[in-house]
Amino acid sequence: MLVPLPWLAEFTPLGGRDGQGVAAALVSVGLEEEAVLGSGLVGPLVSGLVVEAVPEPQKNGKVINWCQVDVGEALGGVRGIVCGAHNFAAGDKVAVALPGAVLPGPFPITARKTYGHMSDGMICSLRELGLGEDHAGIIVLARLGLDPPVGADLIPLLHLDEQTVDVNVTPDRGYCFSIRGVARELSHATGEPFHDPALIATPPPSTDGFAIVVDDAAPIRGRIGCDRFVARIVRGCSAAGPSPDWMQRRLNQSGMRPISLAVDVTNYVMLELGQPLHAYDLGGVAEPIVVRRARVGEHLTTLDGVDRALAPEDLLITDSPAGRLPTSVPTVGEASYGTRVLGLAGVMGGASSEVSDATQDLLIEAAHFDPVSVARSARRHKLSSEAAKRFERGVDPELAPRAVQRVTDLLLEYGGGEADAAVSDIGQPLLPQAIPFDPAYPERLVGVPYGTERVRAILEDIGCTVVTPASPAGLGASGAAGTAPGRGAQAGGGLADVAGGVPGAGAVLGGGAVAGGGLADVAGRVPGAGAWIVVPPSWRPDLTRPVDLVEEVARIAHYDLIPSVLPAAPAGTGLTKSQRLRRSAARSLADFGLVEVLSYPFVGEDTFDALDYPPGDERREAVRLANPLDAAAPLLRTEILQTLLGTLRRNVSRGFPDAGVFEIGSVTAPRRGADGAVAIAAAPLPGTDRRPGVAEVEALNAAVPPQVRHIAGAMVGQREKAGVWGPGRAADWADAVESARVVGRGLHVSVAPRAAQRAPFHPGRCAELKVGELVVGYAGELDPQVVKTLGLPAGAVAFELDLDRMIELAPDLVPAQPVSPQPVAKEDLAFVVDRALPAQDLVDAIRRGAGPFSEDAWVFDTYEGGQIPPDKKSVAVALRLRAPDHTLSPAELAAARLGAVRAAAQACGAELRS
Repeated sequence: MLVPLPWLAEFTPLGGRDGQGVAAALVSVGLEEEAVLGSGLVGPLVSGLVVEAVPEPQKNGKVINWCQVDVGEALGGVRGIVCGAHNFAAGDKVAVALPGAVLPGPFPITARKTYGHMSDGMICSLRELGLGEDHAGIIVLARLGLDPPVGADLIPLLHLDEQTVDVNVTPDRGYCFSIRGVARELSHATGEPFHDPALIATPPPSTDGFAIVVDDAAPIRGRIGCDRFVARIVRGCSAAGPSPDWMQRRLNQSGMRPISLAVDVTNYVMLELGQPLHAYDLGGVAEPIVVRRARVGEHLTTLDGVDRALAPEDLLITDSPAGRLPTSVPTVGEASYGTRVLGLAGVMGGASSEVSDATQDLLIEAAHFDPVSVARSARRHKLSSEAAKRFERGVDPELAPRAVQRVTDLLLEYGGGEADAAVSDIGQPLLPQAIPFDPAYPERLVGVPYGTERVRAILEDIGCTVVTPASPAGLGASGAAGTAPGRGAQAGGGLADVAGGVPGAGAVLGGGAVAGGGLADVAGRVPGAGAWIVVPPSWRPDLTRPVDLVEEVARIAHYDLIPSVLPAAPAGTGLTKSQRLRRSAARSLADFGLVEVLSYPFVGEDTFDALDYPPGDERREAVRLANPLDAAAPLLRTEILQTLLGTLRRNVSRGFPDAGVFEIGSVTAPRRGADGAVAIAAAPLPGTDRRPGVAEVEALNAAVPPQVRHIAGAMVGQREKAGVWGPGRAADWADAVESARVVGRGLHVSVAPRAAQRAPFHPGRCAELKVGELVVGYAGELDPQVVKTLGLPAGAVAFELDLDRMIELAPDLVPAQPVSPQPVAKEDLAFVVDRALPAQDLVDAIRRGAGPFSEDAWVFDTYEGGQIPPDKKSVAVALRLRAPDHTLSPAELAAARLGAVRAAAQACGAELRS
């Protein structure tokens, strides 16, 4: 949110603070500043009198003016300046940037030779000074209502010295998407008084205004999509004319482009109050306006010129070219009204009813829309409009009539015309609920002795109504400060309840909750005789629980007053077994040359297809998020490789062809009932005023799907770089298997590979990884088709392990192995075995047969062809033997060798090669 300081100062004094000072004050109450912005202009920028302007045609067909401009004796008197514009004449006062000035860009100004003249400065246009988009003609000061003396500094006169603070508004502070909201927060930070621009008189709603109907037969989550709609007509207004300069300047400073009076005024009031508005060309809108859900097959061309296919959840603003509703009661949703789509409610209007050059009569609309409905439509259509950003974070439901009145006043003041006396105002918004609150709760939770009076003062300062046992009177059933009067007719299921069958100001149809708020029945829920009842203000829908109020007390009293207390570490504790072994696994892979990364655990169905999971594979059964960050990735991953391979591809595409990455993270599977079916449980929301009970904890655990921690890694490119030591070596399936074994060694668990087949791995280069008889993962080369689909280099390899299961199998204590001082004996044995035999089976048999002196064994060579039968292969195994207390004798070595050969023959049908 861009906040111009002069605009902010209209509602609360700045106390002499510049942009940095205002930003620091806002930070103290929790509003983070992104930047402090200025015009970027450095003087001298002065008023100059055009003494002479001589047109000079050029060879390229362009005509320039060779000007003599008087900038005052103190600045050198008359200067010669070349100018390409023609919208001025001798005798005009213009804006002149002299050598040494720096215009926004930055664009330094120097004296330079051009078109055969030495141009000693620059006569400036609005765009060159950052004041607008007009670049066709330069600034004539008289046309801006200015007549400064020659040589006067124009920077303050043109407001180029004004600063703007860019504020980062968090999702729970939607009211700060307005100058009104930021001014309120600055007032909290500085203690200066706050003037609320929304406190303006509004006419009462009437029944003879423009007809409005809210027809929401399928509300999302039971909340009507539009629970308030206000409209008023302004006639005879110069809607398409320009807005005043001061308004255009503020819109530019706030990051919005001025367009016309009608559009600029609605944008200005939105920025000022936080209430999005829309101005319709009254001649292009037919009564009644109907707010309804989209029908199948409907389209809308929005103001950005894009034709959009609408979804049934989209809330629309429509009108009725066929005329007003008949006196007979139609079926809700029938096509007799609301047939023409005017806009996507709360997101963007349509092109059919926008203000044109001929527009004089306007229908001004302000509404309150359900945040969830707006957020879903904005995300579905990828439309992050200024209106949507405000509605999806929560707009003050009491603002609509005040915003319409503010727009009306500005239009009449700057565009002329007359406003109809009738005001349409229908609906009853859901106001914040009263909250039982213990005044001692902030001190107990935060640890700062605020005191009861300080707590009450802060709550009232942020706009809450506080009712104590000593002063319960004075509030009605609504309990909300500043509640507006009645809002027009309201019906529960059709038009039958509307007088005469024809709505006057409007009607609300359909099935969601719209009423709310108030103190009714709260007293019986208040814990303790001394508790308060706190009613949040209408602009704070985020305040729903006592802990929310505690956060407000801590925030307004300043977070820096909360003491930093380091809790004492109890003796005898430390890292758990799981923590120790997870760190050990990560350290082992880092030592092996892989880099740890973190990927988002969200995937789509297309990910399962890309990894070639077969139909019915359990890894396709994923937990679906109710409100995903990305509609294309609504599922939680069931394997880490589903997201890790995307990270690997991103690194390769950014110039890392030889990459190895790994990740430790959770995978999620659906919770299943006793019958094996997926079971979904709703999670309760426990209070923060006490420790959850056993039943609450069990309910929470039952609602959380199983999440298992895995470890996975992937490699592409060269595993060993080429150099003077050799040609290098590409990563292959053996590196993936060895990575898994490295993890096992870090956990003191023996991981044994066995040949297997499993997507997404190459059918002939995949190994299942076992600890004992339990399969804990898979490793190998990725299938070439998977590699192609994912956009990875050929030969990519990967592995994934169930880390939680391996940690369960890991020993709690690892006894230190004594180092034998005895020499090792080496035996190299070569066997002919079946081609299909896993080499690990042969190694295991040799180690068993070698007896107690067997220390290690591994494959160091394989061979096929030549003297080996076609269905056989030669496998050479290195066997290492050692005794702990003596040097092995020749007889012991011979016995161990013979045992290894016999075991290989018996278990694997191996035949010793001579």
